[in-house]
Formats: sequence, C-alpha cells, structure tokens
Amino acid sequence: MIDPDKVSRLTASDADPDSTADSAPRRVTVLGSTGSIGRQTLEVLRLFPDRFRVQALTCGSNIDLFVEQAREFQPSCVAVGNRERVDACRSRLADTDITVVAGPEGLCEAASQPADIVMAAIVGFAGLAPVLAAIDTGATIALANKETMVVAGALVNEALEASGSTLIPVDSEHSAIFQCLAGETMRTVEEIILTASGGPFRQRPAHTFADITREEALDHPNWDMGAKITIDSATLMNKGLEVIEARWLFDLAPEEIRVLVHPQSIVHSMVAFSDGSIKAELGVPDMKVPIQYALTYPDRWPAPYERLDWTRTASLDFETPDTDRFPCLRLAYDALKAGGTAPAVLNAANEVAVRLFLDGEISFPAIPEVIENTMEAVAGPAVSDLDELNAVDAEAREVAKELTLPAAD
Repeated sequence: MIDPDKVSRLTASDADPDSTADSAPRRVTVLGSTGSIGRQTLEVLRLFPDRFRVQALTCGSNIDLFVEQAREFQPSCVAVGNRERVDACRSRLADTDITVVAGPEGLCEAASQPADIVMAAIVGFAGLAPVLAAIDTGATIALANKETMVVAGALVNEALEASGSTLIPVDSEHSAIFQCLAGETMRTVEEIILTASGGPFRQRPAHTFADITREEALDHPNWDMGAKITIDSATLMNKGLEVIEARWLFDLAPEEIRVLVHPQSIVHSMVAFSDGSIKAELGVPDMKVPIQYALTYPDRWPAPYERLDWTRTASLDFETPDTDRFPCLRLAYDALKAGGTAPAVLNAANEVAVRLFLDGEISFPAIPEVIENTMEAVAGPAVSDLDELNAVDAEAREVAKELTLPAAD
C-alpha cells in the first residue's frame, strides 16, 4: 500500500540531473525488457546514460531484440523465460561477460540482482514471482504489472512492509493518482477517478461485437501498448484490473474508486477531496512520462517529450462506462467485492480468454462469458501464500480452457 503521508515527506533533491552528476548511477533492472513498457523504459534510460546503469534484463522469447538490448546495455545478468530459447541466447552472448539464466527461477534470479530500481513490466501472472523476489532485496519497485496487485495485493503489501521496499506505480492512471496524492493525507480523499479511453469500440453497436476481428481490437485510438493490454483496453478489463490494483495501492473501498470514460486520454486520472476540490494529472498520452517519473522519483528531470498544446485541445469529454456493452468492468468490481481468490480467478480466466481471442478460437463477446463462468466455478476464500495462489491460478486456467472446448458427442 502507498502511504501518501510518507510520500509527502520525500522531497526532490534537485530537479536538474546534471547537478548530481558526481553521484553513483542508479542501478536499474528491467523485467520484460522486450515488451512495450520494457522497450520504452530503455528509451528513457538512453536519455540519461550517465545517470543509470542497467543491472539485469529479462525477456520471454524475443531473443533477437533481447540480444541487441543486452549488447547495448551490458547488464551483469539476463534471464530468458522460455527455456527453449536460452541456448540461442547463450551462444549469441558467449563473447560477453553476461550471465544468462532461464525459466521462472531465472526470472527471479535476475530480479534479485542488486539494484536500486526494478521496473516490473512482465505482463500477467508470470510477473508476480519476480516482483516478490525483487521486493525481498529492498529495491524500489516501479510497478507496470497491474496483475501483481490484482492477484496478490495482500501478499505484496506484506512483503513491502517486511522488506522496507518502496513501490511506485507506472500505469498512467495510478501514476496520476500517486502524483495527485503528494502532500495529501488519505483521510481527506473522497474518491479517486480512473479515466479510460473507452477503447476502439466505445461507440460501436453491441450487436456487431461478434464480428470484431483481432486487427480491429488491436487498433487502440490513443495508446501504444502490447497485444494483451490492448485487448484488455478494448473490453474495459484493463480498467477493471486497475480498479482492483487501486484498492491495494491506496487502501480504498470499491465505492471509493470510480471509472469515467475520457476519449481524449489527456486527463490521466483524478482525486476528489472532502472539501470539494479535485486534483487531476494531465498530459499527452505517452507512457515514457510515468516511466521516467518512477525511475527518477522523487526528482523530475527535464525530458524532450511532447508537450500538451492547449490551443489544440478543443474539449475534454467524460462519460459513464457502459457495463452492459462492456461487462468485463462489472466483473472486476464483482471480483473486488467478493474478495478471496475472485480477483486471481478473474485475472487467470481473462488471460486465457484474451489469448484464445487473439488466436481466433473465440469471439470478442465470449471473453467476458468465459471469465464470468470461470469465476462462478472456481473463486473461493483468500489464500495465504504464493504456492496456494499458484494452485488457484492453474485451476482457473484449466476451467477457462475447458469452458471453451466443444461439447463431446
């Protein structure tokens, strides 16, 4: 959980990175360096070559890009999640001093390397164990993997408390809330408002949803994201996962977390206070801004990102999300209110359903159907450790897959 009172006591040492040029570079590990957030994180690091040193990198199976990244940044350790690709990676890095490890335990080994900041950008449930491993080292966690808090918010908060590690959210919405809370106390917060672009189908008639293609769903109007997150945005599940994440980040009740559709994606989120005032964080849609904020916190360093042109911002529109057309958001609220393993089951079923849709095996409207049916079949009381959570996740995935199989003759 993020403590705004603690945040407010942290002040920027200097807004100019050049003024602290004599200090040691911040050691950074990037979990998921070949994904969308990982690639953008490395773009940010390139802007400040004297202020950062890459400690470790991890990837799933994109070895071509990964080897390029490893050769450029020369980390001490790299990890390949897909064991079948590790030999290819080792052979192509054999002339370096880089240690290459593999598999889920390899991801955790890389996450455990001595680092000041760990960018957690592995998509999905697979990112949880490496995040917990990084927390155990006491490093600052720049969290871009919302599923970590969705499935294991209580476990993560316990680990943060035990290690003294700090967590800074990277999702544009939670970064916005984090920034709006600086200097405030939670007792003055009335509600937080997470904004959603509405995705590519905001105005599309529901009766045509069965005809939605993979390519249409991947064509996000505002943000450049990976395939899984882009589909989640199209179904509004991305916003549902963010609601659950916000509950654990900011210790809020479901009714204190509201979602508004904001097609322009200029207002990244807002905080409403008990005196009637509202703080909002605004900017051009660009994930490199919250990424850099997490990497340089509590400082703000000058950067060449696009500035918002108010003369060309004709309007800022807001509307209530339609949970009849986009039931995934409703299902996320249901899971949050149910508690126990319901959020973990929701996440597992969603990951399965999204993959099946991307592979052309189910239709777009079938995604929430698979999730809801899986939740009814599997969700139960809270679990106390990672092993139990892994078992719940595995069971939910099996049930979700079985729900999509054709009936036997």
